[in-house]
Amino acid sequence: MDTPGTPGTPNAQDAEGTPAPIDVLVVGAGPTGMTLANELLTAGASAVLVDKLARRSELSRAGGVQSRTLEAFDQRGLLEPLLATGDHPTATSHFAGIPLPDVPDRHRLPWRSVPQVTIEGFLERHLSARGLRVRRDRALVGLAQDDDGVTAAFADGATLRARYLVAADGAHSTVRSLLGAAFPGEPGTLTIVAADVRLGGDEPAASHTWAEGGHWAALFPLGTDTEGRPLRRLVLGGPEQSLLPRETPVTEDDVRRGLHTVFGARTHLVELRYARRITNASRQAEQYRHGRVFLAGDAAHVHLPLGAQGMNTGIQDAFNLGWKLGAAVRGRAPAGLLDTYHAERHPAGAAVLRNVRAQSLLMDWAGTRDPGVVATRAIFTDLAQLPDVRRHLADLMSGMATRYPMPGTELHPLIGLPVPDLDLGAGGRLHPLLRSGRGILLDADGRYAKAAAPWSDRVDHVAPAEGSHRGADVEPVLVRPDGYVCWAPPAALEPTLTHWFGQPH
Repeated sequence: MDTPGTPGTPNAQDAEGTPAPIDVLVVGAGPTGMTLANELLTAGASAVLVDKLARRSELSRAGGVQSRTLEAFDQRGLLEPLLATGDHPTATSHFAGIPLPDVPDRHRLPWRSVPQVTIEGFLERHLSARGLRVRRDRALVGLAQDDDGVTAAFADGATLRARYLVAADGAHSTVRSLLGAAFPGEPGTLTIVAADVRLGGDEPAASHTWAEGGHWAALFPLGTDTEGRPLRRLVLGGPEQSLLPRETPVTEDDVRRGLHTVFGARTHLVELRYARRITNASRQAEQYRHGRVFLAGDAAHVHLPLGAQGMNTGIQDAFNLGWKLGAAVRGRAPAGLLDTYHAERHPAGAAVLRNVRAQSLLMDWAGTRDPGVVATRAIFTDLAQLPDVRRHLADLMSGMATRYPMPGTELHPLIGLPVPDLDLGAGGRLHPLLRSGRGILLDADGRYAKAAAPWSDRVDHVAPAEGSHRGADVEPVLVRPDGYVCWAPPAALEPTLTHWFGQPH
């Protein structure tokens, strides 16, 4: 039974018996919504997480976790438990199917093949252990907001009052529709098949293969099933598939025919676990904030699922928004902090849509095999062998290239970027220090301790291990709760602390 007044519980009663609003209502229990709920709990906010589905989906959907998402999970102590859930091999990132082998860097985590269904199950169990359970079979049918909060109405007649509401309810977001929020972009012009399969016969030599007549296939690892047998994400395209409506069911014969057309008799279907048709529709919400309502994940941006960028971008939306909402409900948010969610994440989403459009052209989704596209792809493949180009494209795909604007700071190589997992000496690392959800001021010689002291209730002052050569080499930086560097000398520290963390106590 839920205990009134604790995170994830029904509205508590105030002194007059009137239901007091919970801090944040999160609509949608996918990776974005569950990550956001966890961030809210870490920030000390109360949250309710609802989903219209009666039970969690068992479909894998996305299958890869990018470097930046892995870092963020590590910063919350979630990475090792997630990877312990099964066999999740490292994966090579790609741009338009062109492999991008990792450029060695001890601070850069290699991609992992972790199906979305595994991530959702892991996060739901983690939230339950923290006292927050997903309220399922709760279909939102109405919402109204005023100066103090948002009232949500559900199909079963129940209502819920929250200070803020976050829509993480997918591409066909009910919240976005109820808001009448503009969602411009390009409609889908073709469909392709995405399926989770177990294959027999010869493993194709390349992840992407083209055949005569514009037919093509792409294969990506998905780990193994319960008996240790390898699973694959299969994507099929070509003239036979491109004009079929998205709602048309995918049959085993469709998949077998596609495999035979592209790979011949050497590769065959053993098991079809899940399949659907997806389109190349590309849209982004004009605004991520609508008063006290925020859009995140697929509710804010949709595109072809290349490189698992939809899931990973949504998770990054959640990490960006969670600590800011936590500060707001605790009365510590400086003016304009919540507006920085749109200012930072909308350009990040737009950048994803741009690279997806470029990849779609180079991959020839429509199966035209246009000579100009083939020639361009060949040159692009050669360029991708250059380490600097490969690093740039890999960062573009993984979210590592996202650089947030940090007003009032001097130019510094780390400003606006994710902080590396620095070695702080004596076996200490930076990432574990972020598990509290507080800001971190790294200050080896203590010169900024007095200036930062008035923010000690929300920013931890950390001096790397004394006597450690590596620790002494760590430059002073201020890191936000989401792991992004927001200050470094010679900029003044106090204005930056006020800008991101509010007035001192």
